[in-house]
Amino acid sequence: MRNAFAKEVTRLASADERVVLLSGDIGNNLFEGVKKVGSRHFLNCGIAEANMIGVAAGMAMSGLRPIVYTIAPFTTTRCFEQIRVDLCYHEAPVIIVGTGAGLSYAELGPTHHSLEDLAILRTLPNMTVFAPCDIWEMVGCMRAALAHNGPSYIRIGKKGEPDIHPGKVDLVIGRAIEVQEGHDVALLVSGTIMPVALAVSAILKEQGLSVAVTSFPTVKPLDTDYLEQTASGFRLLVTIEEHGRIGGLGGAVSEWRAGIRNVPPVLLCGTRDEFLHVIGDQDYARSLYMLSADKIAATILEKLG
Repeated sequence: MRNAFAKEVTRLASADERVVLLSGDIGNNLFEGVKKVGSRHFLNCGIAEANMIGVAAGMAMSGLRPIVYTIAPFTTTRCFEQIRVDLCYHEAPVIIVGTGAGLSYAELGPTHHSLEDLAILRTLPNMTVFAPCDIWEMVGCMRAALAHNGPSYIRIGKKGEPDIHPGKVDLVIGRAIEVQEGHDVALLVSGTIMPVALAVSAILKEQGLSVAVTSFPTVKPLDTDYLEQTASGFRLLVTIEEHGRIGGLGGAVSEWRAGIRNVPPVLLCGTRDEFLHVIGDQDYARSLYMLSADKIAATILEKLG
């Protein structure tokens, strides 16, 4: 996904003189295409992420459209105050991109895990929060964020994520995208864990269940219209995300459900409220957090009785 991101930034910079990419001292080779568009389109701010947000805010308020890029926890939790005060308070149109979302860097330990980013940024006024499931949604999120006159955050994967959509998607801020129709169980999914959700669907189908799968590339604003129009028809709503169960997509759906009558139960599939003190790859970490396809399916079947 990050290679596709680099190509999309290059396209955006070629078409819009205002676009400037700010990097926290990563991806220097990745962004050779951006540099070739013009040296003014790329700035390495070093390992000083809080300062990078301040620089981006100044650029945005001077008419530029900066895109800030580094590993997800370093572009969110490390500089939360600057995002809150410099960007959101001023409604500065800065796009924050966090690569290696969720447990993509599981083997590097909790300092590199990004399991709170959706939750903390979703709390900020004026912030739009994206979690695309593949490169096509990522491209749509980038273009929607650039057209949006305010700050936004896009959490992307690392590399090797499969395509979910066959091509370009019509991505609109605040609108979910139906991936698969069904009527018994609804899987509500954000981010690059979507392939796991589709595998869950296949397991449940073997048990005779009809399963809908819907992507939520925008976590804030949430597509409550979709939920209100479709939720009552299901036996169970299941949120699936590579994020903590507190405050992410599951939290957003639960907040919505609290004020709605005649809505089926909601099952939250995400990481536990803890740090992971063992080291392994992403699939290993997902399994420990009950986020593998077989374990999610077993949890759903148990919930259904």
